[in-house]
Amino acid sequence: MKAMLQKTKILLLALCSLALTACDHIADDERLIEVKNTPQTPDEPETAVRTVLLEDFTGQRCVNCPKGTEVIEQLQEAYGDRLVAVGIHGGPLGFKGTAKAKGLATSVGDEYFSHWNLEYQPVGLIDRHGATNYTDWTAAVRQQMSQPSSIKMALTATLNNGQIAISVEEEPYADYSGKLQVWVLEDGITALQSMPDGTNNANYVHNHVLRTPVNGTWGQDISLTKGTKAQQSMTQAVDPEWNTEKLSIVAFFYNDSGVEQAVKAPVK
Repeated sequence: MKAMLQKTKILLLALCSLALTACDHIADDERLIEVKNTPQTPDEPETAVRTVLLEDFTGQRCVNCPKGTEVIEQLQEAYGDRLVAVGIHGGPLGFKGTAKAKGLATSVGDEYFSHWNLEYQPVGLIDRHGATNYTDWTAAVRQQMSQPSSIKMALTATLNNGQIAISVEEEPYADYSGKLQVWVLEDGITALQSMPDGTNNANYVHNHVLRTPVNGTWGQDISLTKGTKAQQSMTQAVDPEWNTEKLSIVAFFYNDSGVEQAVKAPVK
């Protein structure tokens, strides 16, 4: 009996060792893992869970941009609403369209591309902490998600008679000075896209496409006081080319230190 117990213990130890080492070949920076904020202790300031903003500078003439889109889709599947992705069409590989083909590039997309001194596409800004190649987005997003935010945000958007009524609410846990930026996005746009294999796909579906800024190219100045809730209201006229069933609104706070918090809501 004692011999059988000893054999059982050895077998269990071997199985545990195998389970612990089975995934060692997967690099840490290649894993998509759940990110949770560390619980606060009573003497720490109150904070909000961070939603990360990924600005994807893309273009319809960019053969590698669909690869960036694949990374975004993987991140969204892993992190859901905690990641807000925005496809900013413009730059040298952007396409403004012809009489026969729809273009998604905008003048504001060109301005953003030039402002950040970007040199290639696809390239991303993760909470505006410098240009990041799409192959590094996963690690950068995961790292940024581990950081708490000092602002809790809520957003609603309602369509009525061709106008989108937008309400942004925030609860700051610390004094904050920066800008509030609000954008209109559209999903499900079928349009031309150059592909990695060198072909052109006329039926490519583009998502989270930046259509227009609501409150100016660079947003509006704002100051928040710790413990004092605030709210901003604005409206945006709907362009006839937009599909109102596929529109959403993104709002975020940023300053020279980067993006502090972001939020996204569908237009209802």
